[in-house]
Amino acid sequence: MGMTIAEKVFSSHCGREVRAGELVVAEVDFMMGQDGTSPLAIKAFRELGGDKVNDPARVALVIDHSSPSPLEGVSNLHAMMRAFAAEQEIGIYDIGCGVCHCLLPERGHVAPGDIVIGADSHTTTYGAINAFSTGVGSTDLAAAMLTGRLWFKVPPTLRLELHGQLQEGVYSKDVALFLAGQLTADGATYLAVEYGGEVISALSVEARFTISNMAVEMGAKAGLMEADAKTMEWVSGRVSRPFTPAAPDQDAAYEKTEEFDLSGLVPQVAEPHRVDSVRPVEEVEGTPVQEAVIGTCTNGRLEDLEVAARILAGRRVSPEVRLIVAPASCRVFLDAMEKGIVKQLIEAGAVFVTPGCGPCVGTHNGVPSDGERVISTANRNFKGRMGNAEAFIYLASPATVAASAVAGKITDPRRML
Repeated sequence: MGMTIAEKVFSSHCGREVRAGELVVAEVDFMMGQDGTSPLAIKAFRELGGDKVNDPARVALVIDHSSPSPLEGVSNLHAMMRAFAAEQEIGIYDIGCGVCHCLLPERGHVAPGDIVIGADSHTTTYGAINAFSTGVGSTDLAAAMLTGRLWFKVPPTLRLELHGQLQEGVYSKDVALFLAGQLTADGATYLAVEYGGEVISALSVEARFTISNMAVEMGAKAGLMEADAKTMEWVSGRVSRPFTPAAPDQDAAYEKTEEFDLSGLVPQVAEPHRVDSVRPVEEVEGTPVQEAVIGTCTNGRLEDLEVAARILAGRRVSPEVRLIVAPASCRVFLDAMEKGIVKQLIEAGAVFVTPGCGPCVGTHNGVPSDGERVISTANRNFKGRMGNAEAFIYLASPATVAASAVAGKITDPRRML
């Protein structure tokens, strides 16, 4: 019987053939903590008797969630991370560098066929370039920093075949939301999701990151794609070490296979307060919004800002709306400036915040007030996510968010393209 991508990745890291359901201890190629989780991992590392990190070259800390610090207490946690990084000679991406899930692949820390862990649930993002990447708790990160390895239960795999051709104005975020709506928020619990089909093949690598990022919104352990020619071209020049991509066998044993024809898919919107409460945009069109957010680890990349700029060209953000843009990385910000995208968005009425997580996690940079409706490119909309449990968060693509910011209400972006 053939093997899935997940089984092949774990087999290569365990030195033997392993199958779904097995408990294994595997080498971790790279590990990461952000400022919401690293301080706990550092504390756990000390409690485990940690003196030296196993391999400093395989660890990075990222200050992205509250960046720059909005509070004295957070400042002290950031100081702890900087001191630990200096002591252990590990890499640290400080304020303004960007979101961990954009930075790690961008800076070449993740390669096809890798096992990568991050103390952040959306570490599933790197599955788009064929890495088995998954979120772990701070204590697990501490154990991996100490030993270089971690235990895993090799997950069964759900294969999703996505057929057809996306229409103009429909993007990978719409695909991710559609799948969350179809499979539900716990429909892929502890499964590795393997995405395939011509929809995936046609997407850019940046667009694929959006889909793998939201695999965890279906409960998945990982969101894996094959390393095709686009993937290999994307990692070329970024990754300098040897790596081995993993492709599934034709007779791989899947837990389940589901197929969707997305030729007729229209822009999708997730309503408050569940990511799987998804409806076609026309069913919620006209809902007033007071804040619009473009950015986060899901949709803060250059092509996301380009789509928003295309919508906003020659238009103005509604005076009733605050449009907040958070580039996913400093590199994205610089590229957007060079292309004139930043100027275009600001002239249309947008405001930029530091490259990083922006208002997504609710610590700063745009906490909505009571009763306000927010339309965001982020990946979560549960009650209180953006720092106010009395606000209402809708999730959509950068195009839908930009169009809604112009109209002052949820709007089908296809009319503005």
